[in-house]
Amino acid sequence: MAGRRRKKSRLLPGAIKDDRMVAKSGQADDQHPELELPTELLELILSQLTLRDNIRASAVCKKWFAAATSVRMADKPPWIMFFPKFGDLYEFYDPSQRKSYWLELPELNGSRICYAKDGWLLFYKPRTKRIFFFCPYTRELVKLPRLELTYQVVAFSAAPTSSSCIAFTVKHVSPTVVAVSTCHPGETEWTTVNYQNRLPFVSSIWNKLVFCNGLFYCLSVTGWLGVYDPDKSTWGIHAVPPPRCFFVKNWWKGKFMAEHNGDIFVIYTCSVVNPVTYKLDQVNKVWVEMESLGGMTLFANFLSSYAKTDLLGMMRNNIYFSKVRFYGKRCVSYSLASGRYYPRKQCYDWGEQDPFESIWIEPPKDLSNLSLKVTATPLFLPFKGDGNTGNDIK
Repeated sequence: MAGRRRKKSRLLPGAIKDDRMVAKSGQADDQHPELELPTELLELILSQLTLRDNIRASAVCKKWFAAATSVRMADKPPWIMFFPKFGDLYEFYDPSQRKSYWLELPELNGSRICYAKDGWLLFYKPRTKRIFFFCPYTRELVKLPRLELTYQVVAFSAAPTSSSCIAFTVKHVSPTVVAVSTCHPGETEWTTVNYQNRLPFVSSIWNKLVFCNGLFYCLSVTGWLGVYDPDKSTWGIHAVPPPRCFFVKNWWKGKFMAEHNGDIFVIYTCSVVNPVTYKLDQVNKVWVEMESLGGMTLFANFLSSYAKTDLLGMMRNNIYFSKVRFYGKRCVSYSLASGRYYPRKQCYDWGEQDPFESIWIEPPKDLSNLSLKVTATPLFLPFKGDGNTGNDIK
């Protein structure tokens, strides 16, 4: 036994010497690549540092420098805003940090969410037919004239503080006639004009609206794409064949539409197959199925969806849905790289979801007005893919 101990003690200094030589030559990473952190996980860790610590960490090595720099330049994902069935306490969920923030917003009592863009929300009060913009972070409120919204959706082009803001809605009068209503903030009434359709167009709360390149695009439940030009006051149905649909229950409900840098994307879902994402080829007038998002991230919601780039690596090439599982521990997502949902073993029939229970909204620049609820989820658990203004709104 003593001989064996002496043999080990003789080998130990040599091993230490070899390790020192490797470290000194700067070849440790090359000989032990398994000891390196994945880039996505490294970015997630560095994102928790202050700016000063981030700069210090960037001096460790070239890989850390690249990761720290990308974190400083990374965009922030939108938050999910949940609408309570009772009370005035609203939850805002950050999917990147897995944290919830809460705001009490009595101004929204009796209102129904319609759309979200640029950190602003558009609401409708069915009892009074009042439509208004609202920013939950600043409590600013901008009224629009009254308009009865029955079974149509409504959207807007920009924040109501912008001169280019215009609200838009469309409903069918007959299979070949639609009524388009528009309004700018500050106007006293909505402008409504009837248009003839070459193709049948049906309005529904399941229609999808986006504003892209100065035009409103409306995807009907039957898959036809209507286009409205607010500058020219023209409406038409594009001769674009609808995307390949799933002929199963609620196939016409479980779809989402988003825009990014002039491109339009549609996500079709159902309970029996994985989501399928299409991009509109505006030259050839066809929908092209996408196998990869090219590093982009889609945030899908029935009323308004987002497309983002320059997010942290773990969120890229994924579709995030405005649904949270396991008591706030995980936002439901679908990875195009893995071809499956996260969390695992979950059944998602988006056509059965309540379209008014949540919406994506841009996060605030200042968190000081929000009260933090600490979640029990470990942030670094790696997963693949994954003041009253006094305004009366009655």
